[in-house]
Amino acid sequence: MAIMDFHGSSSRGEDIHVVYVEQRDARSAFAFAIVDRELPRIVHWGRPLSDPRTLVAAVDALRPQRVSGALDETAWPSILPTQAEAWTGAPRFVVRAGGVELFCRFTVTDVRIDDGGATVSAEDAEQGVRILWRCELRESGLVRQRMSVVNMRAEELEIGTVELAFPVPADMTEILTTTGHHLRERSPQRQPFTIGRFQKASLVGRPDFDSSLLLNVGRPGFGFTHGDVYSVHVAWSGNSLMAAERLPYTSGLIGGAEALSGGEVTLCADGDDNRYTTPWLYGSYGEGFNEVASRFHNELRATHAQWRAELGVAEKPRPVILNTWEAVYFQHDFDTLKALADKAAASGVERFVVDDGWFGARRDDTAGLGDWHIAQDVWPDGDHSLKALADYVHAKGMEFGLWFEPEMVNPDSDMYREHPDWVLRPTAHRLPMQGRNQQVVDLTNPQAYGYVYGCMDALVSELGIDYIKWDHNKYVTEAVSPRTGRPAVHGQTLAVYRIFRDLKTAHPGLEIESCSSGGGRVDLAILSLADRIWASDCVDPVERADIQRYTSLLVPPEMIGEHVGASPAHSTHRATSQQMRMAMAFFGHLGIEWNLLKEPQSALDELGVWVDAYKRHRADFAHGTVVHGDAADPAVRVDGVVSASGERAVYRFTQLTTSQTYPAAPVRLPGLAPDADYLIQPLACNLASGEPFTQIGNGQSELGWWNSQGVVMNGGALDAFGLRPPCIHPANAVLFSATRV
Repeated sequence: MAIMDFHGSSSRGEDIHVVYVEQRDARSAFAFAIVDRELPRIVHWGRPLSDPRTLVAAVDALRPQRVSGALDETAWPSILPTQAEAWTGAPRFVVRAGGVELFCRFTVTDVRIDDGGATVSAEDAEQGVRILWRCELRESGLVRQRMSVVNMRAEELEIGTVELAFPVPADMTEILTTTGHHLRERSPQRQPFTIGRFQKASLVGRPDFDSSLLLNVGRPGFGFTHGDVYSVHVAWSGNSLMAAERLPYTSGLIGGAEALSGGEVTLCADGDDNRYTTPWLYGSYGEGFNEVASRFHNELRATHAQWRAELGVAEKPRPVILNTWEAVYFQHDFDTLKALADKAAASGVERFVVDDGWFGARRDDTAGLGDWHIAQDVWPDGDHSLKALADYVHAKGMEFGLWFEPEMVNPDSDMYREHPDWVLRPTAHRLPMQGRNQQVVDLTNPQAYGYVYGCMDALVSELGIDYIKWDHNKYVTEAVSPRTGRPAVHGQTLAVYRIFRDLKTAHPGLEIESCSSGGGRVDLAILSLADRIWASDCVDPVERADIQRYTSLLVPPEMIGEHVGASPAHSTHRATSQQMRMAMAFFGHLGIEWNLLKEPQSALDELGVWVDAYKRHRADFAHGTVVHGDAADPAVRVDGVVSASGERAVYRFTQLTTSQTYPAAPVRLPGLAPDADYLIQPLACNLASGEPFTQIGNGQSELGWWNSQGVVMNGGALDAFGLRPPCIHPANAVLFSATRV
């Protein structure tokens, strides 16, 4: 990384200080200018510049003229626009003293540059408010910024909103976000970026199904492989918002913030509680989504490598998982799960996870949650205990995992009956509306925190737990702590992070999955602590095609739980071929959500073939580059992973529905070196588990390259004109490889 700063003067005679940062290997650069001690303004975000010294002139080149009918200065937004700098859009800095809103004008007092980025201090001395803005350009090419607000007043200061922003070029006029609901997360939607404000807020204590992992703006029609794209992400697992906004006087801003309730964060006049720090706001620029996403993937991989180094834990291949939920639901017993473990091990499974139903009175979802002790009526002490099962699983050479929902409690539980004050509630006599018969434990209460952490810590030690599936199934609404009488989502979120850190520090090598009714809590903050996420409770591979594709805008494949389920799928009752189900689960962290005890041996044999194939490729999935194609045909998808060396790639062609083109048109293969030749051939598991032309195909003649010999093609040709995929029935998929020759 290179960091440079330059000084000069504007045409008005103002002092200009420009800080320019670039990561040339990541093809990313960023610069801001401070004019006469005003807050920084971003003057460049994109590719590295050949002569960054010229950015001093950007102040004169970009500053707008005064226009009629407005203020004496036309709005030229800083990183924190306020009315004091002519911003007339949505309020982005809201603080109150004694219930009265303060309108601040900040003056820069210090600029410090270090190896990682820059820190700018500014204050409104008259009103007693100081801010410290931190900006960094990461090795991944991501830009990130956050701000601390410091109370210098003699009275408390309430924080309302601190919404940071990135400007984008004026021709970025289309917005893409995702919407969704349970069982259908990450559904893309587009709209024009017009004058006004577009906002996506998540106010249920987690990002939720409807959240957009990224808010993206770009040239109209941008896709995975083409078009400039600017994206932002708020790295926060509680309430948050992201917004895109344009005024008649400005080009667009994109940004976001933690969403705070009134009185939730109040800064003391002095001491340790006089500062609030925002979550990191990340920005990613790229030509197409594939480049934007690769920056987030590289960032998360670097974060986890650092975690492993700190804990002295070696990297290992992602273990193939079997999770018991859709196999047995709440119907636990030793003999059944022991037999399921035998089938799992024989199929190549490396991690066996016991899901909900092992504790307290938890025979269904109405009772027992919060009573984190092993149910003696289901798992009696002795040779049929849960410990005996864990030991059996370990003896089979598999890791043992266990499900928890630490943040929630059933009112029908010993925990709630003994400690009703440990539950978030708006008043002393009213609980929030329930969800799935649950309420939310107040983890900001030290006693409640100590109980939950203590139970989990003890069970990890007692059972030798290698892996925790951490669920979060209820919206966090009307979330007031009885202990403080204040809204508590902010503190609750920090407490969750603390449990993750404490458990992983106490038990080096322990892995934790973040599940929230599937994909309800997915963000960089939780991902920096969790080892994977559960993308969706829906394992129907047709639905998963886009759920997984748009989840991968933020999450690298090795962190996305992708499971092979039953047919018909439990959530949709759609029947699909076993090959489709396995192909759709292939690129991520492969797992099985399926009662193998009810399947014929032929299905288990086929499963074993695909598990073996996954193991041969998973190292590339954990370190390679995810690529998605932009097929014109809405009925098909092309997805792939190119190895870190660029020597190999695996692609998936999916025919979701019938196409207007019959057979399907040639598809481009993105990500290959244009000056190299590649051997393209079906993955062996396609052929070993049944010839697609007789199993899932509907072509009436041979496809020339679909055989073990394959075909050699140039990478440039494969990206320009592509190749013809097999003609297959709807709701089916095939895998093929590209190997450099």
